[in-house]
Amino acid sequence: MASEFTISLAAVIKEEGFETLYMPVNPEEVLIASSDLSRPGLELAGFFDYYDHSRIVVLGRSEMAFLIEMDLKQRSEILDALFSRHAPAVLITRGMDPLPELMSAAERYAVPMLRTQEATSNAVASLVSFLNIELAPRVTRHGVLVEVYGEGILITGDSGVGKSETAIELVKRGHRLIADDAVELKRASNKTLVGSAPPNIRHFIELRGVGIINARRIFGMGAVKQTEKVDMIIHLENWDGVKVYDRMGMSNEYGDILGVEIPLITIPVKPGRNLAVIIEVAAMNNRQKKLGYNAAQELLMNLGMDADSVPQEPKVVYKDWFTRKS
Repeated sequence: MASEFTISLAAVIKEEGFETLYMPVNPEEVLIASSDLSRPGLELAGFFDYYDHSRIVVLGRSEMAFLIEMDLKQRSEILDALFSRHAPAVLITRGMDPLPELMSAAERYAVPMLRTQEATSNAVASLVSFLNIELAPRVTRHGVLVEVYGEGILITGDSGVGKSETAIELVKRGHRLIADDAVELKRASNKTLVGSAPPNIRHFIELRGVGIINARRIFGMGAVKQTEKVDMIIHLENWDGVKVYDRMGMSNEYGDILGVEIPLITIPVKPGRNLAVIIEVAAMNNRQKKLGYNAAQELLMNLGMDADSVPQEPKVVYKDWFTRKS
């Protein structure tokens, strides 16, 4: 179940390289819970009805110019009203010097003051991008995440079906490992999932009969990657002679993770099947489909059939693709 996450102000300062102008408390104890930022416009005019005190406040050239135009009394009153709501931090962009009234209000209400040399739009874009990842809803799933030809492939299946062995073969073929056994998935946007490994098991793979290996140590730094977008789910299952598997590539199945729908295919496993090669082809085929090409539709056209006349399977979205429950 996804839950709310926070990140310390110290981590934000380190990641973005902000300069600290005033820090009344330990930045490790200041927790940021919102990926949205506040650029006070109406607030500087005295309207605070919808002000969100959980957001970092950003003061750019426009806000600073607006404050400078005020008389001293009005400026002090507005800054008092703004800082009294105790934002987690105030960031000044473009390397501008803070007004004396800004520093006084910050000290009076114990609000951290930061500064960056970046332009306001660049600073906001970078900070929002970082916070979106760090504060994203997340879950941990059993599986393997690899990058194959630039496609993030989440391999799932029952224990012992061959996920880790397939990952090793893919790494040997020049692809990259992100996570084995436990994959931490974050919803970076409404359409994007980003996967990574928990820090304590990063780069490690368990191979039954061999034991634990470190992929980075054995195959080198080029064989691993910290994070990767999930483009496709491949579910491995033992071959079922009764089950009818998709042979045309016309299936329309998706796995739902944190509300994001990811294309899902099922690959049956039996002796003699080279799963690494199959996954490589699946990754390239998935990329072609995203670019608008579908080999099955072209084949139907070559056979003189209208692809639109072929009954299309309805879109099926599985919230639990292990048990195929939609």
